[in-house]
Amino acid sequence: MSHNQVTPGVSAARAVRRIAETLADTCSRDCAAFAVDIVGRLLPPEALDHKEADSLTRSVAAKLVKAQHLRDLEPLFGELPEGIESPAVELRACLLGELALIGSGSGRPPLDAYAERLRERGHPLARLPRTRLDIEHRFTVRVRGLGSIKTAKQLRSRFPEVPPTDGGAVAGRRAGDVRDDGREKEAARPFTTGGWACQPEARFFTLSSPLSPEDFNISFIKGLPLDCMGGEGTRRGSTLACATTPDDVLNELFSASYYGGVHGQGQGGAYARLYAWGSFYALMGLPVATPFADAVRRAADYRWLRFMAFTDWFHHDTSDAAFAVLDPTRTRVAVLAATDTDADRDFLG
Repeated sequence: MSHNQVTPGVSAARAVRRIAETLADTCSRDCAAFAVDIVGRLLPPEALDHKEADSLTRSVAAKLVKAQHLRDLEPLFGELPEGIESPAVELRACLLGELALIGSGSGRPPLDAYAERLRERGHPLARLPRTRLDIEHRFTVRVRGLGSIKTAKQLRSRFPEVPPTDGGAVAGRRAGDVRDDGREKEAARPFTTGGWACQPEARFFTLSSPLSPEDFNISFIKGLPLDCMGGEGTRRGSTLACATTPDDVLNELFSASYYGGVHGQGQGGAYARLYAWGSFYALMGLPVATPFADAVRRAADYRWLRFMAFTDWFHHDTSDAAFAVLDPTRTRVAVLAATDTDADRDFLG
């Protein structure tokens, strides 16, 4: 099919979108109900898994939460769903997710009952907390002057640099590469779903003995067999690593999916939150069933780095993100790197 051809499902989704988004943006209980009803009745069920339909339900949910009063959204949850496969249910699941991001909706019986039914039916969004956690305080917040980090000076101005050491270089060269396709895919998901230009690199390593915290630095990272560090030193620019915090990493993961790449598409708050937490768990090596409160508590025992390199992998012309995580035993390391540069390079998928 050529790029000019549109399938019937996509065409219908776009038509429904124009009407539903206009209604969702109009502050009125009736308009809110009509917007949800239109999506539920007119969006073809077979289109639900298509990205156009996903984009529609997530966009309408976000607009409803932004434009409508909670009292006018509450009646939408009066009837509990039997399944989770319909556009109407998906839209309400996204609504609950968007409400959670603004700390709203929890404690309202109809919404709580609907959320519980979604959990019983196994909807992916239903495992998320019903309210915003403190560690998520930066989600959807953009601070003027604090955009993407493109220079070493910007990185040093925001985070404390960790100096290189010979011990770090030796430990990096001795690290064992651990392949785990499922974990790698989950760690990279915020960037792949956001449509970043380059396939992210997610890698995991083990160490034969605990790494000294002082040796968890850019020397250690340069010693690892990372694609993103290939050819390091051949391009002009400082390669460095800075200590960061779990909330900074989680926010970067959320933002990658929420805003999308230059040529990608934002995933909406509810799913961006889901993908960010999935990646966060993967980086820490936590089982999916780990309670969120436990994950937050454990994250404080890990060491977190942001690093920057000037290689053929990173171009520093749009957005780059690179993190390394050292577990509490000091014997396991996760690395996640992504670049939104659209270039024709061998490692692109």
